[in-house]
Amino acid sequence: MEPLRTDEVATSLVSRSARLSVPSVRAALTAVSRPRTLWTAPDEPTVVGGGAAVTVEADGPDRLSCVRERATELLDGADVDAPDVARPRFFGGLAFHEEATGRDPWADFPAARFVVPEVQLVFADDGVWLTVTDVGADAGAVEARLDEVRADLDALSAVDPDGPPGVVGRHRTTSLDAWRESVDAAVSRIRAGDLRKVVLAQALDVELGRPASVPDLLARLGETYPECHRFLVEPATGASFLGATPERLVSLRGRDIETGALAGTTGRGDTDDEDAWLANELLASEKDNHEHELVAETIREQLDPLSAEVRVGERGIRKLATVQHLWTPIDATLERDEHVLSLVDALHPTPAVGGLPPADALGVIRETEPFDRGWYAAPVGWFDADGDGSFAVAIRSAVVDDSLATLFAGVGLVADSDPDAEWDEVQLKYRPILDELEREA
Repeated sequence: MEPLRTDEVATSLVSRSARLSVPSVRAALTAVSRPRTLWTAPDEPTVVGGGAAVTVEADGPDRLSCVRERATELLDGADVDAPDVARPRFFGGLAFHEEATGRDPWADFPAARFVVPEVQLVFADDGVWLTVTDVGADAGAVEARLDEVRADLDALSAVDPDGPPGVVGRHRTTSLDAWRESVDAAVSRIRAGDLRKVVLAQALDVELGRPASVPDLLARLGETYPECHRFLVEPATGASFLGATPERLVSLRGRDIETGALAGTTGRGDTDDEDAWLANELLASEKDNHEHELVAETIREQLDPLSAEVRVGERGIRKLATVQHLWTPIDATLERDEHVLSLVDALHPTPAVGGLPPADALGVIRETEPFDRGWYAAPVGWFDADGDGSFAVAIRSAVVDDSLATLFAGVGLVADSDPDAEWDEVQLKYRPILDELEREA
């Protein structure tokens, strides 16, 4: 199916839906064609997508406005026969910086791309819904395609998963000496008052023992990190970008916003007592609380001009399988109707992945990091015809291409950051993906 690009106009999107039975999310993801989509988040139905009925791409500082304009134009004229949960949506994301560089491993990832899957499966409370979408086809052709796809997926049987591919080699883009030098330089600028905070990241190239199965990797991440947002974004060919991120950027339902501040990290203990001690140490840490407060304060300030009310919850600990974070829930009620992409534009990048002041921090990141962030630490998610949607921050993530995976992890630097301690935290944040690539099945 020929994708729609940003320089084309179409008003004949047609979607039809039906119930079906499939053995699992993993089986569905294995069965659909590229570009594949996976989105699963707490309190949301899981969605698997295959193919692209329409693709919208854009770059530059107005990329999200361009995406919104094109998508609204298309969805406003859509012929959709589906329950609300199964209606077609745009899935995708954007690069951390405004322009895509095209450098490996991001050669096939533009500055912003969103697709309406040709085949969409929604795993909802009332069962699995299949939606087939086409552009330029009549309703009869779409209904015939729906019957064809449903028959194929209904015939799926459960297949034993592949185990982890194993790790046979690693290559760091940043040496420990270079890291110490970069952190010391950034901290000096913070102490001098040029910056309040900056987030520096590393990349780790991992050679695998055999090609990785993306559906199996995502299934294992779901078992270990069920409370996280899991995502898969793919171009038609090339590498897959995936992750299990604990950080929600924003969700919008009507005028109700949910977001939060996630910053400040420690490990998990081997015993309950040790785990509790580490959590209490994190809660008492002046450095981590300062870093966290910068994030929470900035999110509140970014939402305030758009909101009738912003509510900041009590700071606590969010426990994951390998780390614990300081976490403050934040929600708001909009003053007027907004599109979720407007909120994404207002919030990205949060100080949890960029820094303060934002422009100065982004400059330091560009000057310092010896690799391309691509879509790492950028928004990924979905939006619908009403402008509602849900986006996460693409951390705890990797680009997987056959037998090579590139993992990303970063840390927030403030005035009293220690280079060696920050290095150790980066290694801890590689573990969600790295463990599922090399652990025993």
